[in-house]
Order: sequence, then C-alpha cells, then structure tokens
Amino acid sequence: MQERHQNKEQYFAEQGATTEKYVIPYLSGLLEITPQTEVLEIGCAEAGNLMPFLNKGCKCTGIDISCGRIELAKEYYNAHPNRQNLELICEDIYKIDLKGKRFDLIIMRDVIEHIPNQERFMHYVQKFLKPEGKFFLAFPPWQNPFGGHQQICQNKLLSKLPWLHLLPAGMYRFILNRIEKNPRRTEALMEIKETGISIDRFERILKKEKYTVDKRTLFFINPNYQTKFGIKPREQSKLVAAIPGLRNFFTTAAYYVISKKP
Repeated sequence: MQERHQNKEQYFAEQGATTEKYVIPYLSGLLEITPQTEVLEIGCAEAGNLMPFLNKGCKCTGIDISCGRIELAKEYYNAHPNRQNLELICEDIYKIDLKGKRFDLIIMRDVIEHIPNQERFMHYVQKFLKPEGKFFLAFPPWQNPFGGHQQICQNKLLSKLPWLHLLPAGMYRFILNRIEKNPRRTEALMEIKETGISIDRFERILKKEKYTVDKRTLFFINPNYQTKFGIKPREQSKLVAAIPGLRNFFTTAAYYVISKKP
C-alpha cells in the first residue's frame, strides 16, 4: 500500500493536479469551461477533481455515497474563495433529488469500475445531462496489470503483482485471506473483481444507451502516473488500441468524452 492510499490530503491534491493538467485540456474544443459552466462529479470522494473547475468560477456539485469523505471535502474547501459555488452531497446517486437540475459537464474519474450494473447506471445518469452537455469518464480497464486495484494491499508482494486479480475468484479470495489477512480489504477487492469493466463492454453499453463518443484516448501510461510517480503519459499504440480484448491488458487508462444522441 502506498502512502497516498492513506493520506487523503495527498490524494486530494493529486486528483486536482491531474484534472487541471490533463482532463480540462482534454475537453478543449468540445466544451468551453467558463464561470457559467455547471459541473457534476459523481463518486467525488474528497472532490479533488472539482478544484480546478471551482478555481475557474464554475458552479460545482459533488456527490458521493461516503459521508465521511464528503465531510473531509467540506473541510478542504471551507476557506476556498468560491466556496459558495460548491455543493457537496452525501447520497446514493439513485436516491438523489436534484429537482430536475441538469449539468453542462459530468465527470467520473476512476469510479465507473466500482459501480455495480453499469448498464443501469449509464441509462439512469442521462437525466443529469443537459441536451448539449458532455460526460467525461476515465477508468482503468479491468484486465490491465493493476485493474483489480491490488496496489492497495498492505502486503508488499501482493501490492506489486500484476494481473493477480485475474485469477479465478475462489483462488483470488484464498490468496487474499491467507496473505493479506484483512477481511475488509479482501471484500473490497472482491467487489472490484465483480464490477471491473473492459473497454469492449463499456463501448457496448454506450452503443446500447445511444451515446455518441466525441473523443476517446487509450493510454499505455496513465496521465495520473505523472502526478503520482513522475512518469510521462503515453498513448497506447494504434496497433494494440485497434485489437479488441488485447488492448484491455495493456491499457492503464481509458479517457472518454461522450454525449447523448439527439
């Protein structure tokens, strides 16, 4: 387990840094970010991704099911000069009542892979998007070397074993129970095994729910790795990116901007 997995302030800062340096520029030409832009982050945790938008004067809303993380977010933003433009809500996305409010931009970074029944979610979330709105998603494909998030393991060996999460469920659970010896973390990792999503399945969902893919980039080296490790991002090769199935094993991050078909 790395320090950032326990240091919430560091994680908060890293989220904001990656969004400012990579996510906002990625939206260039698709959506102009102005003080009038209304932004919703789903699964916001401490809402670090919203910092660059709030700095620009955007009207921001963050939703997360963890009340503890929302309370931390409120602490981090307490003294922000644009605090009045930020609403932080602890609630299940399926139970939230925003009174019909819709947004110019919805963002989700490293969240969709934690959500059960992504088909249901991608259908449901359309209600929060304005007709001309954009939806940015970034996620690690399930089959990539650390798509199971095993880097959160306390055991140093397990935290560094690529593709460990692709073992059969029973064998994976047995190894976690015998070596990690943390029932809560084992259950969290097994849940990720159940909800992990591939590029191919994600794109089938988009097609079924009639989303338009405005932009897609597959990364061999995740942009977030520059913030975390000082490693420069690198896009996936065109050859690997074109091969369904195979690309999931060697893509550490998939970036999408999508919108609803008229």
